[in-house]
Amino acid sequence: MATLFKNANIFTRNGIIKLNVLMDSGTLRFNAHKTPEKIIDLDGLYLFPGFVDVHVHFREPGFAYKETISTGSMAAARGGYTAVCTMPNLKPVPSTLSQLQQEIEIINRDAVIHVYPIGAITMNQSGRGELSEIEEIAPHVAAFSDDGKGIQDEGLMREAMTRISAAGKFITAHCEIESELVPGGCIHDGAYAKLHGHIGINSASEFLEVERDIRLAKELGVHYHVCHVSTKESVELIREGKKNGVNVTAETGPHYLMFNDMDLHDDGKWKMNPPIRSEQDRQALLEGIRDSTIDCLITDHAPHSEEEKSKGLDGSAFGIVGLETCFSAMYHNLVLRDKEITLEKLLELMCVNPRKIFNLPGPKYIEDNCEADFVIMDLERVYNVDTSKFLSKGKSTLFDGMEVQGETVATYVGGKKVYARDNFHG
Repeated sequence: MATLFKNANIFTRNGIIKLNVLMDSGTLRFNAHKTPEKIIDLDGLYLFPGFVDVHVHFREPGFAYKETISTGSMAAARGGYTAVCTMPNLKPVPSTLSQLQQEIEIINRDAVIHVYPIGAITMNQSGRGELSEIEEIAPHVAAFSDDGKGIQDEGLMREAMTRISAAGKFITAHCEIESELVPGGCIHDGAYAKLHGHIGINSASEFLEVERDIRLAKELGVHYHVCHVSTKESVELIREGKKNGVNVTAETGPHYLMFNDMDLHDDGKWKMNPPIRSEQDRQALLEGIRDSTIDCLITDHAPHSEEEKSKGLDGSAFGIVGLETCFSAMYHNLVLRDKEITLEKLLELMCVNPRKIFNLPGPKYIEDNCEADFVIMDLERVYNVDTSKFLSKGKSTLFDGMEVQGETVATYVGGKKVYARDNFHG
């Protein structure tokens, strides 16, 4: 059924313009002459390419009590996402083709948006020892990662980079050197940790591995992507790498851009890995966003049960959720309030660059004859985050109760409506 969206504020290569857009047979068309069966006036609303998150945890197979492909993808659709890449800390870990196939079967059955698996670098995601079945897995994954574990041995990382690049993929690396960590570390090794007697996680555990991997990527001439950057040193290393011609890209999350370690409370919702760091780190990350050192905005959506997040900073599991709050929190705080970035820059971080870097299908901009993977947003809507209404099983977020702006009206994948707020009858 052909549907005409009238007066849509759309995101194009030339900025945001108002236009009528026809949705027909899974594509969007401008100035189409076909008579639509339905007309929806979007006056005052915005039509963007569906958001993409290249770093989420949907927990299935293996940990369905935390999240499932179904609940995770529905939460993503509610947040305006039409595509995500799922990390491999599952049971079984997708380190062989037969193990990966279990995840793919659930995705094909239950996902309401595009879900692209990320394969494990090492067998059972150990961060050491034997590499996974890279060549067999490569055609079926977006990239490779041992997220949650850094690759500890330089020789193993060199071999992994070489084989993964030869297979047409790249590494998206969780950078963490185990020898730099003190057992029991739960938050940034900074002022709050010292004031309150917590064991800290130092910045060197991240940036020393970033430094090593950028050196290897330059030596081997391969693409290398840095997960959830949190330190000022990592930002500078990535910036210098890009200046020196290294094919290095990077991502960070909303919580690192909005908070510093002095905002913490002894509550499990403040515990994630890497941790929220100092104000100097936060400012460096913001500058990295502005000057395109950091390419993508991700949520690292990592749901846990209420019990697992109820044991304070020391005892709770690492990880928070973010798919249902990312755009609205960033639009309200970074774009409107603090004026750190423009709306167009936010869309570049959430739509354009993730698809470009991870070579994912779908529209980077709304263009004539592009795929009908898009989100309709109400940018005037101001509201307070209510985790009781989340579609995700995970409820642990720093944004609970916070005022945000910009609400998903409807999300479409392949021309099919997969989410709509209650008062939208399109």
